[in-house]
Amino acid sequence: MQQVGYCIKCKAKREFVEVIDVVLVDGRKAIKGKCAVCGSFMFKILSTKNRTLTSQLNQACS
Repeated sequence: MQQVGYCIKCKAKREFVEVIDVVLVDGRKAIKGKCAVCGSFMFKILSTKNRTLTSQLNQACS
């Protein structure tokens, strides 16, 4: 299962590549990575229900 975010350059929803988990200063979790199509930087703040999905994604990719 891939994470999907909005790519500003493509102006469309795209899948993330090279996903990295990030914890913001206020404790919220986010992911950052590259657009699968154009390779530009993408960033997405996760909702509370999606926070466990990134750990599952990282385990599946390993």
